Amino acid sequence: MQLVFATNNENKVKEMRSLLGNHFEIITLQEAGIDIDIPEPHDTLEENAREKSSVIYKMTGQDCFSEDTGLEVMALGGAPGVLSARYAGEQKSAADNIVKVLQELKDKTDRSARFRTVISLIIDGKELQFEGVCPGRILEQPQGSEGFGYDPIFVPDGADRSFAEMGLAEKNTYSHRARAFEGLITYLKEQGEQH
Repeated sequence: MQLVFATNNENKVKEMRSLLGNHFEIITLQEAGIDIDIPEPHDTLEENAREKSSVIYKMTGQDCFSEDTGLEVMALGGAPGVLSARYAGEQKSAADNIVKVLQELKDKTDRSARFRTVISLIIDGKELQFEGVCPGRILEQPQGSEGFGYDPIFVPDGADRSFAEMGLAEKNTYSHRARAFEGLITYLKEQGEQH
């Protein structure tokens, strides 16, 4: 089964392929010959994920999925949320975003946060959504060099190291994206058995 993954983020593609194994063939936008940056104009992860998958489905007519992920910091009222990638500006710099979050948390005692991923799957023209949540906390300063985005300052509940100090396999045991994809994969396998 072939699915277009509506992303240009190589890190997400790598994570995705490690989760899916060889059950499904994942095609990136680049591999599908699509070179666009899909806007994320909405206030919720759900709507942004739907926007991305709908655009790609209309362009290709192929089964596809997209995801939108946000870091939600409780003491910041759920920010950066949908603005996670461009929290410190349109340059989408992970380092700048981390600095901004740490500055805003400077005087806060509550450092609880969560990563939330919403996947929008369009299959045979129908849309379904899957959600994954990973609760954790924000560190005082970045630790580790693996991963991407906010990984150096996020420690998932039940761990004593940041995502950026973990290899991909270990990260996937906690990851919000892995949890959302479990729902997606279960659904796709059921579909595969019916065909």
